[in-house]
Amino acid sequence: MVEKRHDMLKNVLSATPAFLKSVSRMEALLFLVYVSLTVHALIEREVRNRMRERGEESLPLYPEERECRAPTARRILEVFSDLQRHLLLKEGQIVQKFMPELSSIQKQVLSLIGIPPEDYGESSQS
Repeated sequence: MVEKRHDMLKNVLSATPAFLKSVSRMEALLFLVYVSLTVHALIEREVRNRMRERGEESLPLYPEERECRAPTARRILEVFSDLQRHLLLKEGQIVQKFMPELSSIQKQVLSLIGIPPEDYGESSQS
């Protein structure tokens, strides 16, 4: 698992060498890297465990909606990469919110993670 997380650090998170002037900055950077790797691992574990509990063998996460048996956090998060939320402001006050309309796969993934679509921003009217 250490090898997998190291690969994720280098390829998925695109970590590159950094020159930091103080030990406290290095500690802060390493803490953020640790948190991001932990979040990735928890997302994967949660989705895979829920899939197993529900008897779902795969999710259509690959291009052309091909099935993915062991979803990675990268694939899971890519599902949400095109979503946008817009706020219409007038004199600094929100006049109207334009919330994203979630696709069926986005709703399915949110369900597997345990997040109601309403919490993600979708109106309860959909």
